[in-house]
Amino acid sequence: MVTAIVLIQTHHGHASAVAEALAGFPEISEVYSVGGSYDVIAIVRVKRNEDIATMVTERMVKVDGIARTETLIAFKTYSRHDLESVFSIGLD
Repeated sequence: MVTAIVLIQTHHGHASAVAEALAGFPEISEVYSVGGSYDVIAIVRVKRNEDIATMVTERMVKVDGIARTETLIAFKTYSRHDLESVFSIGLD
């Protein structure tokens, strides 16, 4: 499982619509509306790095209202929860 954190700047007034649209993608496990330099953060969980590229450069670009993204690839998860087992259910 590969995890990416996508930081998203939206056009003025589009944060809610962008967040709702992204929440509908099965590869996006969580979407947060945030304050600061970015408006929305999406957590992407996929099988391969190439799938992140497809998600960000081919699918997310079609979401109306996104002005700019910055993608962070997670190297390792530090959590009290076993996220790998939770998100790998049904991926075999």
